[in-house]
Amino acid sequence: MRPGHALVLFSGGQDSTTCLAWALSQFARVETIGFDYGQRHHVELQARQSVLAGLREQFPQWRERLGEDHLLDLSVLGRISDTALTRETEIQMTTAGLPNTFVPGRNLLFFNLAAAVGYRRGLHTLVGGMCETDFSGYPDCRDDTLKALQVAVSLGMGQRFTFETPLMWLDKAATWELARTLGGDALVELIVTASHTCYHGVRDTLHAWGYGCGECPACALRRAGFERWRTGNAS
Repeated sequence: MRPGHALVLFSGGQDSTTCLAWALSQFARVETIGFDYGQRHHVELQARQSVLAGLREQFPQWRERLGEDHLLDLSVLGRISDTALTRETEIQMTTAGLPNTFVPGRNLLFFNLAAAVGYRRGLHTLVGGMCETDFSGYPDCRDDTLKALQVAVSLGMGQRFTFETPLMWLDKAATWELARTLGGDALVELIVTASHTCYHGVRDTLHAWGYGCGECPACALRRAGFERWRTGNAS
């Protein structure tokens, strides 16, 4: 067991659910934090509660370690952002070479506010599901960005914070395998049925890899990773 307590940036999606399970396997006390920023896939906020309830019910070894959940109102981020995650617009590439699902400053703000909560509650390890492998190119998901932010936050808070990104160098297939390693088939099933990753917020169709429209970038990455993982396990 690692020293200290952790705060997980928990959206309710596949990656953050896997990171939460990872943190529960590492730390004696884990709390979670989520953000309501006017995202069009607002259903993920409901999925958060379903996942947390499932973890408490199905994984007694983690139940006592899973502490308080925090949900912050960041509606201002949605108001100042003109993106396909905060507006009912078509998802497409921009002239900057990024999909218009990129919400500028989102992860920077998330980590800063998580650190503020962690400062008050003595949670000095912040865990996020960012990765630099199967991703959409968001600059605030890059390892260099988060390492630089960790230094800035620690200096600005006057306390050392550690940012953990256990998925940073894993592709989506490896993320599914990590989930299975941490919690077996029960955790994989919970992620499939309870978590939410689809940018369009679609939850009327359950695929083998989870709920979603099946077409948006988030669904495409999740589906492709699941299929590679399942094929690898079958071989």
